[in-house]
Amino acid sequence: MRDEEAYILGINKEELERLRFQHGVWKKVTDDFFNRIGVAKGWKCLDVGSGPGFVAMDLRERVGEQGSVTILEPAQYYIDHFKQESEKRGWTNITFLHGTAETAELPKEQFDLIFVRWVIGFVPDPEKFIVNLLSSLKKGGVIAIQDYLYSGLGLYPKGGAFDHALEMVIRHWAVSGGDAFVAAKIPAIFRKHGLEIVDYSPHCLAGGPDSDVIEWADKFFTKHMHLMVASGATTKELGDAMLEDWYAHRKNPDTIFCSPIVVDMAGRKM
Repeated sequence: MRDEEAYILGINKEELERLRFQHGVWKKVTDDFFNRIGVAKGWKCLDVGSGPGFVAMDLRERVGEQGSVTILEPAQYYIDHFKQESEKRGWTNITFLHGTAETAELPKEQFDLIFVRWVIGFVPDPEKFIVNLLSSLKKGGVIAIQDYLYSGLGLYPKGGAFDHALEMVIRHWAVSGGDAFVAAKIPAIFRKHGLEIVDYSPHCLAGGPDSDVIEWADKFFTKHMHLMVASGATTKELGDAMLEDWYAHRKNPDTIFCSPIVVDMAGRKM
């Protein structure tokens, strides 16, 4: 996400609601990550690529009045949504920054936590992205990232057109210079820049045709297939065949969907 126009999944009400549902499906994973890191009252947190602010709201609940939450987001539409939600709650310790990790002017040694979820996989230079954030992290502070090793994706029974979905997503991410396997690169970047790796935990959710995780995938693949066709990640013919296979699986009581692997990665500034 170099700017609003480069937001590969769109900026609109439908995408906002998809992000809300996605947050709910993965909320326990993220909450457990924050518990392991020890996010507590009084912490100063930066949410990078915050989208509509669903994680930022959870962080504000954790840090309370004594702490603060800053969001950094390139889409004004999503910033405005979080502003409205913050005003409803009477929160005054929220800062809204319009921009990206590569372009924003951030305060030095300010934050106890810098959090990045489903952002770094879309950027062309993950190392530059991380380095640009580190000067804003306090000594002893933590940069925490959640992103993909996309290879966990699977729809069972196999043998249909949806078996091509993994390769399609890899190509789609790559259109803007992204990497669907970015989580494999983060530990080396952390070590190179003197961060102590304090967490590296993979997560895969799985469920049947009526599960929340398959509904999460449904909202992604059915709503964004036309974008993946437009990007050249697949053909219209194969895209249509994948959706037909997907809908058939949704009707099969024996279907199991496995999510892509999402990895929790945390590094502490020494």
